[in-house]
Amino acid sequence: MKDEEEKERAFKVQDRRRFSAEGEAKSDVEDAPEKPAPAAHAESKAETSSTVGGGAGPQASRAQAAHDAASQPELNFATFLVGLSSEALGALGELPDPATGEQRRDLRAAQQLIDIIGMLRDKTRGNLDHTEQSLIDAILFDLRMKYVELARQPAR
Repeated sequence: MKDEEEKERAFKVQDRRRFSAEGEAKSDVEDAPEKPAPAAHAESKAETSSTVGGGAGPQASRAQAAHDAASQPELNFATFLVGLSSEALGALGELPDPATGEQRRDLRAAQQLIDIIGMLRDKTRGNLDHTEQSLIDAILFDLRMKYVELARQPAR
């Protein structure tokens, strides 16, 4: 009897990750449905899922995660540069603040962001493809021209 109880209480650890440590997709991983819980634990498991996950099962949470990932733009060097340039344009007063909707001008913050983009250009020189290099050069040129134009204006 004691051996049977130990076998019942024992559990098996199985690596169900879809990717290896190197980031490559594993071919031997399948989407096997989970085994049903024993009758004694089924009630507490149902209670937990309804209070924690709002009653949505693993399929719903996977679908939500896939939807969130699809709605986000791909994060690459170009989108990173565009984000930095948008912050700089906001600091130059060209774009409204997303939180308040008002346009503010902060030339010191704009200068810092422009300098950061310039530093990125210098540090990545020789490692960018032609489109990335053209993008960073165009962004820097436009931001610097706007900055100089605004810096020359008398203070309001």
